[in-house]
Amino acid sequence: MDLWIILFFTLGYIAITLEDVLQTNKAAVALITGVLCWTLYILGATERDSVVQALAAHMGEIAQILFFLLGAMVTVELIDAHEGFEIITDRLRTTHKRRLLWMVCGITFFLSAMLDNLTTTIVIITLLRKLMEDRNDRILFTGLTVLAANAGGAWSPMGDVTTTMLWTGGQISALNIVKMLFLPSLVSILVPILLVLPGLKGAVAVPVPMADPTKTISRRDQKMVLGAGLLILLGVPIFKTFTHLPPFMGMLLGLGLIWVLTEYMHTGKSEEDKAVHTVVYALRKVDSPSILFFLGILIAVASLQSSGVLIQVATWLNETIHNPSLIVLLIGLLSAIVDNVPLVAAAQGMYSLEQFPMDHYFWEFLAYCAGTGGSILIIGSAAGVAAMGMERIEFFWYLRRISWVALLGYLAGALIYMAQFAF
Repeated sequence: MDLWIILFFTLGYIAITLEDVLQTNKAAVALITGVLCWTLYILGATERDSVVQALAAHMGEIAQILFFLLGAMVTVELIDAHEGFEIITDRLRTTHKRRLLWMVCGITFFLSAMLDNLTTTIVIITLLRKLMEDRNDRILFTGLTVLAANAGGAWSPMGDVTTTMLWTGGQISALNIVKMLFLPSLVSILVPILLVLPGLKGAVAVPVPMADPTKTISRRDQKMVLGAGLLILLGVPIFKTFTHLPPFMGMLLGLGLIWVLTEYMHTGKSEEDKAVHTVVYALRKVDSPSILFFLGILIAVASLQSSGVLIQVATWLNETIHNPSLIVLLIGLLSAIVDNVPLVAAAQGMYSLEQFPMDHYFWEFLAYCAGTGGSILIIGSAAGVAAMGMERIEFFWYLRRISWVALLGYLAGALIYMAQFAF
């Protein structure tokens, strides 16, 4: 039955990449793939109750990710509705493509380390919509934003879910992972930028803002909502550190607080003035198909984990390849195809702290490879999936334009880490 699950997952994956050819929304394909994989798994199981329990456990983890994603997207949409991002875009005055690329990727790289790669990607894509009218320019910058967000998340214990898993699991310490992975992560985004720069010429076309004579948002309100939104996003990892509750709880708390703030700000205004500045309006603007696509992908990957397919792959790697560096490099490449979370979880289960103690080369290199390897394909990371949904980026466009520079950046950063560790 495992072979059938792998077959259906592969067919579903291919159908997602051929979305434009098949004229079928990738969210629908992802949902069908996820449900069919679990159907095959339970039909071939001897103890079906255990399969149901495993599904329930995975849905708990998946729901946390989806609620986090929903809260982040609504918060960003609320800031956008109050034109808070204008405060930032007004300061990014350059329209020169090369300078703008450096600025956008730099902001993304460091912001991702403070927030996380998924939230940062959502914020930066929203900003790019304010800065660029031409879609071809925007999706190119969006692709590099995914690379910068994943690279920035890899060197911070709060920037990527896999690094957080290794941190909370005791495999790495916070200060050491920053010290050891900052330079490799930086190189992994510098290489793609330098490869793309020669093809960038001229200036970007800036969207002309629509004049709105009925505008009721003051500069003070813009600053208040932007400040509150950024504090909420930055406060999520702090909330997790102090309470030990999952990140989505902090995000939901923040969403509730900014909801109350915006309701209070618009007290006394007419319903027409308040309509586009409420959380209800922001919820309507959230891209629901991208959330359902994310749900389907995570369900499908969970079936591979529960059925033991991923563990079998990890065990095969361990028995066939005895070089830890090569194993971790391959895990990073594999994370471009399937979610990096179960891959890291499998590695944590295969190798004990007695074998590889805290801050061992293996764990640090795993954090880098799992965090940046997902950038090689757009479907390989949460940031990539979010970008794919928000900007309708085609799988094969990303494969042609971004994947090869992402791969070279990934390998360059890996070499830097190995050289840094050796010397």
